[in-house]
Amino acid sequence: MFKNNFKIALRNLLKNKGFTAINILGLALGIATCLLIFLYLQSQLGYDRYNEKADRMVRVVFNARMQGHDIKEANVMPPVAQAFKKDFPEVEAATRMRAVGKPRVTYRNKLFKDDELAFVDGNFFSVFTLPLIKGDSRTALQQPNTVVISRQLARKLFGNDDPIGKVLTLKDNNVQLTVTGEIEEVPASSHFHFEMFAAMSGLNEARELSWMQSGFYTYLVLPAGYDPQKLEAKIPGVIEKYMGPQLQKAMGVTYAQFKQQGNNLGFQLQPITDIHMHSNFSGELEPSGNITYVYIFSVVAVFMLLIACINFINLSTASASKRAKEVSVRKVMGSDKLQLISQFLLESLLLALVALIVAVAIVLIALPYFNLLTGINLKVSLFANLRYIPLLLLFGLVTGVLAGSYPAFYLSSFNPVTVLKGKFTSGKQSHLLRSGLVTFQFFISILLIIGTTVVYKQLSFIHHARLGYDKNQVVVIQNTYILGKEQGLFKKLLLQDPRVASVSASGYLPAGNSNSNNYLAYPDTRSADLINSRRYEVDENYIQTLGMHLVIGRNFSKQYGGDSSAMVINETAAKAFGWGTNPLGHTVTRPDNDGQLSTYTVVGVVKDFHFASLHDLITPLVMTLGGEGTVIAKVNSADMAGVLASMKKTWNSLKPAEPFSYSFLDERYNNTYKAEQNIGRIMGVFAGLTIFVACMGLFGLAAFTAERRTKEIGVRKVLGASVSGLAVLLSSDFFKLVLIAFILASPIAWYFMEQWLQGFAYRIHLNWVVFAIAAIAVALITLLTVSYQSIRAALGNPVHSLRSE
Repeated sequence: MFKNNFKIALRNLLKNKGFTAINILGLALGIATCLLIFLYLQSQLGYDRYNEKADRMVRVVFNARMQGHDIKEANVMPPVAQAFKKDFPEVEAATRMRAVGKPRVTYRNKLFKDDELAFVDGNFFSVFTLPLIKGDSRTALQQPNTVVISRQLARKLFGNDDPIGKVLTLKDNNVQLTVTGEIEEVPASSHFHFEMFAAMSGLNEARELSWMQSGFYTYLVLPAGYDPQKLEAKIPGVIEKYMGPQLQKAMGVTYAQFKQQGNNLGFQLQPITDIHMHSNFSGELEPSGNITYVYIFSVVAVFMLLIACINFINLSTASASKRAKEVSVRKVMGSDKLQLISQFLLESLLLALVALIVAVAIVLIALPYFNLLTGINLKVSLFANLRYIPLLLLFGLVTGVLAGSYPAFYLSSFNPVTVLKGKFTSGKQSHLLRSGLVTFQFFISILLIIGTTVVYKQLSFIHHARLGYDKNQVVVIQNTYILGKEQGLFKKLLLQDPRVASVSASGYLPAGNSNSNNYLAYPDTRSADLINSRRYEVDENYIQTLGMHLVIGRNFSKQYGGDSSAMVINETAAKAFGWGTNPLGHTVTRPDNDGQLSTYTVVGVVKDFHFASLHDLITPLVMTLGGEGTVIAKVNSADMAGVLASMKKTWNSLKPAEPFSYSFLDERYNNTYKAEQNIGRIMGVFAGLTIFVACMGLFGLAAFTAERRTKEIGVRKVLGASVSGLAVLLSSDFFKLVLIAFILASPIAWYFMEQWLQGFAYRIHLNWVVFAIAAIAVALITLLTVSYQSIRAALGNPVHSLRSE
């Protein structure tokens, strides 16, 4: 029986080649999209789960509110780990990490500087599951000035030699580190990636007892099944016990008085598996993901598969008249409904199986391009791991059943007497179902078109936003601190080139990776009004070089000998300190944890500029005189290649220990929004695929519609109907469905895109243009898809269509 049904199914699929091709390609694209998105979601949701204790690990983060401003930082103070381990017996282990960037490392007079280094506590490898290939994880970092390195770095530094016992030198501070262990690479699904882990016991600041300065990423291991909220409830006692006395010494107010003024200091416990997708803290080790995009892509995957299945349902029910006599004859010959249902389900399952094979091929071909699109290195573990094969087949089975169930029940329900008498009609109910499903396809397509349009408009807004500084034609030359005293000479030599308009030195940049410095200070003598701001150390040319504008007062100047105690602030800081539009002459005082005070006099106010992401509001910023480590050059020539060549020549003339290295400020700015750019591209691709699959089904439906109305078209032509009139007649039904879908999709799209835009403090505002673009796009797509079949039918010879009557 099965063999016979299989033969019939195969013959029917081969007989209707156009129907089969549309359905296989549609289902294959739907399945391939689901598989690609599954791989993407698997990579995003699997972060940090490689740790054996992942379900028991939490990170301690700082969460405070001061003078109406929220402070959310991923790193905390040096003594937090020790205090938690000492005061809370439920904390099984506590470990810290201090990131220091990419130091200059030398081995046998050879310089290496592209590898990340972090200082970690001696128990780090007992908490994180990073097995040592060589060395003992329990003792590798117990002694100061020891380091564990990755296998890749070991090969780069030592070739095939055993790395254990080799000595590396941190050139910047002349510290020697002995290699005591080697690990595999940190997994890609980790919220940090370092090639070197040095012993924390060799870091002086790690022994600081200050609760007023941060910088240490702190992790705890809790008992299995323990609720972290129970520990969080005890945290206020720790704040009062340890931070309270230091706060009183620095500010002259008790912790209770500090809280009475509406302020609050606290810690929060964040599950380690939530760091990548759910973190909204500043100072993250690496850019975080966004759970919203996980939801969006999950919905897109489901919609894509549904649209492919809808195509199958629509084409199957639309072509029912072709199968009606077959079904009736089989019923007369003794086939029952169950046999017919199994026959039609077998056809859909066979089609789904072929589509699954095609989908896997599409994924294998498309994955490298998808990786470029997302910026993530996804691998085909879905097919390499044998345990996924049954799941893959089950997915194909479910898809086949989902697509074929309704057509199977519908086709098997025909009345043989009615059909064989020639009185069969597909019925109003079947027509309404097809119309509803087509409307749903357009509904999804319009949602995706509006969503993609909004994303691209927001990205365009970001690209062209007025930032308060000029990011164009600005060259950033890194690591100029290695020039030492000759850094000033390097700046002077650059200025001798007439194509260089201005040169400044500062490690603080408004875009890309930059020095970062939180600054707790109070205005004038109001020591209780502590304000959290950002501090930049800049030189006299910084504001000019970056094209910033002074609103009032003056810039730093060498003409004023006291500018070492001068300060320039932004407009937001002037408001936060309570000075409004007249801040000149007021003072800003910074207390440290020892009660020492540093006081600065405000000499100027710079117009607000965006020194953080456009996701965030501009916050208070203060600038003090200083600045070194990075040279910033404003170029006023289109000959950028020639300018860079000249800069490199000047650099080499000073014979530094490192090669010339530079970046452009506008590129650094654009990289800040790389995630949004990737999302925009992905949404654009998936929107295009969804529309393409929907159009394939629409093309097939248009063909069946034209075929069903062949005789009607012939009669109308004989009676004088024009080709254009007939084309409009055949297309009008589809345009009605487009209009209904647009009316339904627009308010939903508006709501969800408004929610997405809420994540930007500076954003576009939705208007009718976005929706008009979507409406016109779908209308044109429908016209192009349907018009071919409509015009083809309208141009047909009426004699041929009426002859068969």
